Amino acid sequence: MNDTIPITPLLPADYPEVVAVWEASVRLTHHFLTEADIQYYKPLILTEYLKAVDLVGVRNEAGNLLGFLGTADERVEMLFLHPDARGKGLGKILMDYAVHRKKATKVDVNEDNPQAVGFYKHLGFQVVSRSELDSLGKPYPILHLALPG
Repeated sequence: MNDTIPITPLLPADYPEVVAVWEASVRLTHHFLTEADIQYYKPLILTEYLKAVDLVGVRNEAGNLLGFLGTADERVEMLFLHPDARGKGLGKILMDYAVHRKKATKVDVNEDNPQAVGFYKHLGFQVVSRSELDSLGKPYPILHLALPG
């Protein structure tokens, strides 16, 4: 469990910074999305999706948001890291929090994001099913993963 990097709740006042991290992360990792797709999802993140999750984040010493995690029920609904924060163990820290504190044992991931698929598999998640379309009916296949047991 993480004892060194504080994980703190994120509030509506933090949403613009959260969306900025989301967009920077998506532009780096979601190469399958078009610019129109990013512009389509961006307001939904701000107006709907963030309100539907228990949202926490990690910040650097200067107070800048490095990454965030959104959980609901027993699911990881969102995990995004700023591009400058990748490869430093923050994703694993946030997932440890999700699994151990929030009891989140399921996650959906875009099949066309092999880094994310590999990350979750490395943490022990296994593919349990696949959907041809995302939750909004767009043609982006989703892998449904879960921890065994």
